Amino acid sequence: MQTVSMLIKPATGRCNLRCSYCFYEDVAGHRAERDMGLMSEATLERLVRTAMTSAERRVSFAFQGGEPMLRGLPFFERFVQLERQYQKPGLAVEHSIQTNGTLIDEAWAGFFAKEHFLVGLSIDGTKDLHDANRLDPAGRGSWNRAVRALALLQKHRVETNLLCVVTGAVARRGQAVYQSLKKLGVGYLQFIPCLDPLGEERGQRPFSLTPARYGQFLKDVFEVWYRDWEQGQYVSVRLFDDYVHLLTGQPAGACATRGDCGQYYVVEGDGSVYPCDFFVLDEWRMGNLNGQDLEELAAAPAAQRFCELGCGHPAACGGCRWLPLCGGGCRRDWVGEERNYYCEALRGFFEYAYPRMEHIAGMERRAMADRFER
Repeated sequence: MQTVSMLIKPATGRCNLRCSYCFYEDVAGHRAERDMGLMSEATLERLVRTAMTSAERRVSFAFQGGEPMLRGLPFFERFVQLERQYQKPGLAVEHSIQTNGTLIDEAWAGFFAKEHFLVGLSIDGTKDLHDANRLDPAGRGSWNRAVRALALLQKHRVETNLLCVVTGAVARRGQAVYQSLKKLGVGYLQFIPCLDPLGEERGQRPFSLTPARYGQFLKDVFEVWYRDWEQGQYVSVRLFDDYVHLLTGQPAGACATRGDCGQYYVVEGDGSVYPCDFFVLDEWRMGNLNGQDLEELAAAPAAQRFCELGCGHPAACGGCRWLPLCGGGCRRDWVGEERNYYCEALRGFFEYAYPRMEHIAGMERRAMADRFER
């Protein structure tokens, strides 16, 4: 394999917050075994060794949860020891972690800096929006703790991205959310549409995001993002970056934008492996890393079926001029096999923003051509 990407859940879905919209809490509740326990060091060693001996060019390790830091700093220190133990010449290794930040202290921040972790910090735009949903077990908001964590990461010069979940309330205040996150001093932002629980009609929860609201949110954020770009104040918004990359002939970073599934392995606490973070369900279990190699896991019926289903696109995408940009969207957003729940939102956004995205892409293409000629 040229590249191996692993999304690791060392504490399964355990978390020290009780976010109202947590999709993983919902997914785990649909499994026969809700909590697969803390990952053992034996499973961690098997995971690192398997990934690094299988990959030829690059390995990506991403830690998520729940809250992955609940597994403790010694576990992560052991992880980097194992990386060095199984490192081979010419193999590029990347590691990242997605966290709510509430457990970050000087020791953690120093570790992330020393070991060059990319840290994704979950912050929902503004204090009131964040604290409305991202609560601890006592019902207290977590904004102040997340912002303190960011200050520590910045003090230690840790590369950091901010991830904002787009709820219906967040979507109503797109420009204010963008400006608030920008003021925190991080130039890399991700906006992730909020997911409704599996099996429910969408749009019924207090936090639900409707297509109309999402479409307006994308337009509102694009407006201020593009204005910053014009003024030479570039802020990376991953979705917009992906669209510009596609227009320049480069690949998108997110699988939802690329329109392909099964590009990474999700490894649960007990070593169970799944093809996607949104589908860590019994029906999609590929096997277990303890006792099976990656080739065997990739050839599992569940993996093959998932790729076959997810690498197509909804019927409504046929003939759509925007398919090369949206790729049909994330399979979790498909309504049956017929359409993407956010199709209206994306179509409206592309109509609105395409000329300016193409303008940016044109300048990027010219810059790339100039570099090539030199």
